[in-house]
Amino acid sequence: MDRCGGGRAALPVYVFRSVDDSMVRHFGAVADGTGVPVILYTLIPWSYLLPPLLVRILREAPGVIGVKQSASDMKALADLLLLSEEAGIRERVRILSAVDALLYPSFTLGSDGAVAAILSAAPEACVELWDAVGRGDDATALDLHKKLLRLWNAIDAPNLPANVRAAMRTQGREGGVPRPPMPVSSAEQEAEIGLAMAGLV
Repeated sequence: MDRCGGGRAALPVYVFRSVDDSMVRHFGAVADGTGVPVILYTLIPWSYLLPPLLVRILREAPGVIGVKQSASDMKALADLLLLSEEAGIRERVRILSAVDALLYPSFTLGSDGAVAAILSAAPEACVELWDAVGRGDDATALDLHKKLLRLWNAIDAPNLPANVRAAMRTQGREGGVPRPPMPVSSAEQEAEIGLAMAGLV
């Protein structure tokens, strides 16, 4: 799903947000210093990067090649796609969706792929959704969206990584157990996940 080819995510984790100029310099320095492509991950609330700043970073720091747009913010994803196009950088950057519940509209809007938990939970269905959107098959895409949304609603919880592993197990893919202190999926969660996974067939 991710077509950006080996980029690395980088975000400062300070409690206090820096000013925009420093953010631009920081990501440029990370890209220049490592020599590898950098993908920004917009998630951390106290260091959240709004689309205008993201586009500025993408424009002024050539080593930053993309953004993983998260925080369930479809408006930010749509703005990021539009602003990067208006800035003339859309062809050289990758805008990836991490809005698990809304991959269908993300792909329809033109995101270049996704980096999201649901991809590990149901990879085949997510690829089918990508392909359906690509060929303009909205009926199939909408049907897959509804099925994936049911699965997302089943796995979306504070112990999300454990629930993704539970979904993987229903397909014979062992993902291990979550690191403490995260609990494993409850019996109720496992049952709901199993029903959602069965609905994907």
